[in-house]
Amino acid sequence: MITLAALCAPAFGQTTAIDWNDKGNALVDQGKYDEAIKAYDKAIEINPQLAEVWNNKGLALYHQGKYSEAIQAYDRAIEINPQLAEAWYNKGNALKLLGRTTEADAAFAKAGELGDNGVE
Repeated sequence: MITLAALCAPAFGQTTAIDWNDKGNALVDQGKYDEAIKAYDKAIEINPQLAEVWNNKGLALYHQGKYSEAIQAYDRAIEINPQLAEAWYNKGNALKLLGRTTEADAAFAKAGELGDNGVE
């Protein structure tokens, strides 16, 4: 019985950074960006070294038109994992909307070098 309880413990109340990230992604899909950002912040609180979570937070901020804040999140993702092509591409989009075309072009070029040409 104790073994079963130990195996089930994660399902009862313990939530991982990945769980919070997944929740944030689901909220973004519903257009609930404020709630998504809160979920990503919980994931970051648990594990601040997950580049994908920072990138996802950036996307939620981007959808809110908070491009400078989004760039900060993308930069953190890139700092953690400089090979995360999606973060470079997303940063390029935010920079472009801020009129920072030279920096945007450099970010897009880096994304392309890493295999993300923006085509899904």
